[in-house]
Amino acid sequence: MRVLLIEDDTVLGAAVRDQIRADGHSVDWVKRLDEAEAGLRAGSFDLVLLDLMLPDGRGIPFLRRMRGRGEVTPVIILTALDQVSDRIEGLNAGADDYLIKPFDLEELSARIGSVARRYTGNPNPIVSLGPLEVDLAARRLHREGKPVSLTAREWVLFEAFLQRPGQLLSKAMLEEHLYSFDDSVESNAIEVHVSRLRKKLGHAMIETERGLGYRLAKS
Repeated sequence: MRVLLIEDDTVLGAAVRDQIRADGHSVDWVKRLDEAEAGLRAGSFDLVLLDLMLPDGRGIPFLRRMRGRGEVTPVIILTALDQVSDRIEGLNAGADDYLIKPFDLEELSARIGSVARRYTGNPNPIVSLGPLEVDLAARRLHREGKPVSLTAREWVLFEAFLQRPGQLLSKAMLEEHLYSFDDSVESNAIEVHVSRLRKKLGHAMIETERGLGYRLAKS
């Protein structure tokens, strides 16, 4: 998952960025709304984390502009504004969730996962796929009843396939899930991750369309 973090507090922003990366996601962190607008124009994101009080304006009008353009990217508001009226305003503007500062970073991870599952049309964290049983919330995987350990990056790659079962995903699409703008990406990084994932899931679980990309095999 690729996340756009809009937060001007450097201490909190660094903590949230590190948490998202530890979960295996890529994150682009900006501290102003104009930088956020530029980021949305330059790339595609799976989730936006939005502070409401930024140096160059408020997050609510920014969110309304997003939704007014027809952008459906899920948004979680992160703010110290804790009045019921503030939460109602944020949700009515198009936010998908609302987290009050200070918050626990593990709760943030859980809410990110919950919102992501809702947007892929499957809020159930338990997924069965052939010989695999996946608990997305707990990040646990069993293959034919035996536990399988995935790295953080392997989990993110696997979730990208699970979100689009049977759909062909290009190398560029997978790179967007794994890496942010300022990450250096080796030319064969996706091939390496897919190869390692195949060894753990079973080689038949990920199909290759040569020169086009990869897809998760139908169960």
